[in-house]
Amino acid sequence: MKKLILLFLSIIMFNCNSNAQKTEQKTYKVSKTNAEWKSQLSPIAYHVLREAGTERPFSSPLNKNYKAGIYTCAGCDTPLFKSEHKFDSGTGWPSFDREIEGNVAFGSDNKLGYSRDEEHCATCGGHLGHVFNDGPKDTTGKRHCINGAALKFIPNK
Repeated sequence: MKKLILLFLSIIMFNCNSNAQKTEQKTYKVSKTNAEWKSQLSPIAYHVLREAGTERPFSSPLNKNYKAGIYTCAGCDTPLFKSEHKFDSGTGWPSFDREIEGNVAFGSDNKLGYSRDEEHCATCGGHLGHVFNDGPKDTTGKRHCINGAALKFIPNK
């Protein structure tokens, strides 16, 4: 019986050292304290960018913005998406068929019980939204579903 208990405890000890327990902390070019982010961002932008939240669908004025320009990160002003790559997906969030290469980073989000491809700003790490494979087939086939609260729009001059 003692050997069985020792075996059981050993298995538990080894399982506690799995890679799932280890988190990699990435350092970003723009890094601020939570207090600094809260003072700079609106409550919804803070919730989306810093807490990986989601705004209500159809709540962002950028969803129906069709002007020419650049969409930048609301946290650090990094250019993320071009207006010519925006399309109306009908989902209620601004959608793009591609990002500005190098300015958007990708990861996995398993919060809903299944894996989704998460997007965040490569400069400050702010959560932007998710990318799906149901975008326009005549371009990239991708739908970058982005929270409007995570973006600023800079019109062309």
